Amino acid sequence: MPVLQYVLAGLALGAIYAIASASLVVTYASSGVFNFAFGAMAFSVARFYYFLHTENGWPITAAAAVSLGVFAPALGALLYWLLFRHLLLRPPLIKIVATIGVSVALPPAVDLVFGKLPNTTAPGLAAVPLTVFHPFGATVTMDQVVNYLGLAVVLVVGVTVLRFTDAGLRVRALVDSAALSGLSGVNASRVSLGVWAATTTLAGLAGILVAPTAGLSTDGMTYLMAAAFAAVVAARLTNLPAAVLAALAMGVFTTVVQRYLDPESPLSAQIVPSIPFGFMLLFLLYYALRGRVRDEPAGGALDRAIRVEDGGAPRTDPPADPPAGSRHGHRSLPAVAKAAGLVAVAALPLVLDEYWAGLAVTGLALSLVLLSYTLATGEGGMIWLCQITFAGLGALTSAELATTYGWHPLTAVAAGALPVVVLGVVIGLLTLKLGDLYVALVTLTFGLLVQTLVFTRDRFYNYGQGVAMPRPGFAEDDRVFAYLTLAAFALIALFIVNFRRSTAGLAMAAVRWSEDGARTVGLSIVRTKLLVSAIAACIAAVGGGFLAMNAQAAMLDTYNVFGGLVWLAVLVTIGSRSPVAALVAGLGFHLLPGVFQTHLPSAWAEVPVLLFGLGAIMVAKDPDGVLAMHARQLRGLADRWARHRPAASPAPLAATASASASEPTGGERP
Repeated sequence: MPVLQYVLAGLALGAIYAIASASLVVTYASSGVFNFAFGAMAFSVARFYYFLHTENGWPITAAAAVSLGVFAPALGALLYWLLFRHLLLRPPLIKIVATIGVSVALPPAVDLVFGKLPNTTAPGLAAVPLTVFHPFGATVTMDQVVNYLGLAVVLVVGVTVLRFTDAGLRVRALVDSAALSGLSGVNASRVSLGVWAATTTLAGLAGILVAPTAGLSTDGMTYLMAAAFAAVVAARLTNLPAAVLAALAMGVFTTVVQRYLDPESPLSAQIVPSIPFGFMLLFLLYYALRGRVRDEPAGGALDRAIRVEDGGAPRTDPPADPPAGSRHGHRSLPAVAKAAGLVAVAALPLVLDEYWAGLAVTGLALSLVLLSYTLATGEGGMIWLCQITFAGLGALTSAELATTYGWHPLTAVAAGALPVVVLGVVIGLLTLKLGDLYVALVTLTFGLLVQTLVFTRDRFYNYGQGVAMPRPGFAEDDRVFAYLTLAAFALIALFIVNFRRSTAGLAMAAVRWSEDGARTVGLSIVRTKLLVSAIAACIAAVGGGFLAMNAQAAMLDTYNVFGGLVWLAVLVTIGSRSPVAALVAGLGFHLLPGVFQTHLPSAWAEVPVLLFGLGAIMVAKDPDGVLAMHARQLRGLADRWARHRPAASPAPLAATASASASEPTGGERP
C-alpha cells in the first residue's frame, strides 16, 4: 500500500482534530475557559443530526443545515447564558469542574430527549454507499473528502470573519482585553455569546465527521476531545494557526506509523491510540523544562480589575473570588453534625440489607480515593486529574503482590502504594513550573497514557476480569469489611486534619494562597508541593487497594481517567476541602444510582448522572461546595437566633425586686 494513502488518511483524521482544536483555542482565547465539555457538545449535535437524518429520513443537506445552523448555535448560546458567562473570573479549578459538569450532564439529558442508541454506528456527511476515488494509485473515500472540505470551509470562513469583518474585529478585541473592548463600547457579552455559538457549531461538525469511524458515543467523542487537546497544548492554548498545523501533523503521523506496525499485534492496538497523548506529553515536558509557563489568557490584571456588564458598561468593583475553599467566611460543619454523620454512616452496615450494604461499602472505599483529591486539590491547590490512575496502579500492584506472591492483602495494599508515591513525586517535579491548567493537562495526559499502555495489557486486563485481589480473612463479610474501610477512612481523615494544622500544613496553605508571598517569607515551594504530591498519591493508591479488595479483583475498567473527572466533579460539588465531603460524595456516588435503579422506572436510570453533572455546574455559583454552603446557613441561623433571643433575667433578689418596682402598670409598654 503506497505511503500516499496513509498520508491522505492522516490528513482526513488531522482535519477533524484541527476543527476540534480550533474550537477549543477560540473559546479559551476569548473567555479563559478550557472547554472540557467539548466532547459532550460534539455528541449532542451529532446525536441530533442522527435523529434528523437516520431516524426521520431527512436528506443530508437539510439535516446538516438544521443541526449545524440552528441546533448547535442555540445549544452554545444556551450554555453560555446559563453557565459560561459566569466563569470568566472564576479560579481554574471551578472552570474545569463546571465544564466537567456539563460533560457529565449533557449526554444523559440528550439521551432522555432523543433516546439511547443501541448501535453507535452512524453516517457522516457523505452519502452511503461511499464513493471511492483513486488519486495517484491511493484510495480515498468520500468521507475523507468531506473532512478536507470541512476544514477548508472552516479556515476560509474563519479567516474571512476574523480579519475582514466588524464582528471579527470585536472578537479580536475581546481576545486582547475584554475590559478595554467594553470601555470602547463593544458589548462583550454579546460577542462572547456569538463566539460560543460558533465554537459549538465547530464541535458539532467535528462530532458528525468523526462518528463514522469513532462511533456516535460519548466515549468516541471524549477521545476526539482528548486527542485535540494535544494540538491545543502545542499551540500554547491560544495560537490558532499552530493548533491547526499540529493537528494535521498529528493525524498524518498517527496513520503513517501504522504502515510499520503489525495490525495483529496487541502492542499496535495500544500504541496507536496513545500517539496524541504522547504528542501532548512531549510538548508539556518541553514547556516544563523551558521554565515557568502560565496559562492566563489575554487580558490580565486590567480584566480582573474591571468587570464589563452585559450591556457593555464597565464596573470597577473587583469581582474575582479567592480560590475555592478559601473564601472569607468559609466554615465547616459543626462538630456535632460531623459526629452525628459518622455515627449514621457507621450504622449503615447494620441496618441495610446485603444489596445496600454492598453499595455502601463500595462508596466507603471510593471515599478513600476522594481523600487524595481533598489533600491535593482542596488543601494543596493543585489541579491533579490522575488520582484515579494512581488508584488503579495501587489496585493493580497490590493485587499482583497478594495473588502472585501470596502477600497478606493489607500488607500488599501498603506496599503497593510505594511505587505510586515515586510516580507522584516525579509528576510533582515535572509540574512545579507550570500553570494550573497545564498541570491539569499533564496529569490528564499521564492518566491517559497509563490507561492505554498499561491497563489494557492482556496480563492485567484479563478480558475485563482484572487481577484477583482477596480480602483479609477476618473481613470477608461485607459488614466487617465495611468497618475495616471506615476505620481506614477515619485514620486518613484524621491525618489530613492534623496535617492541615501542622507546620507543613500551614506552609501548604501559604503556598496555596500565594507562591510569591510564601517564597518571600522563606518557605520552600518545591519541598511543600512534593510532600503534598507524595502523600496524595499514597492515599489514592491505598484507596485503590481497598476498591480492589471490595470487588475482590483489580478490574481496570473501573479506573478510567474520565471517570476520575466525574469523581472530582462530585467531590468539589460537595466540598473539596472537607474529609466529611469525601465521605458524603463517595456514598452518594453509589447509593443514589441504586435508589433510581431499584425504585424508579428504567428510563430514569441516567438521572443520577445528570444530577451529578448539574451539581458540578452549580460550583460556579458557590465554589466552596454544598456542605460549606449549608454550614454557613446553619451558622447564620444560629447567629440570628442568638441576636433575637431575650436576655436572661438577673438572679439576685434585689435585682428582681428592683425590676418589679420599675415594671410599667396598666397598658404601658416598656
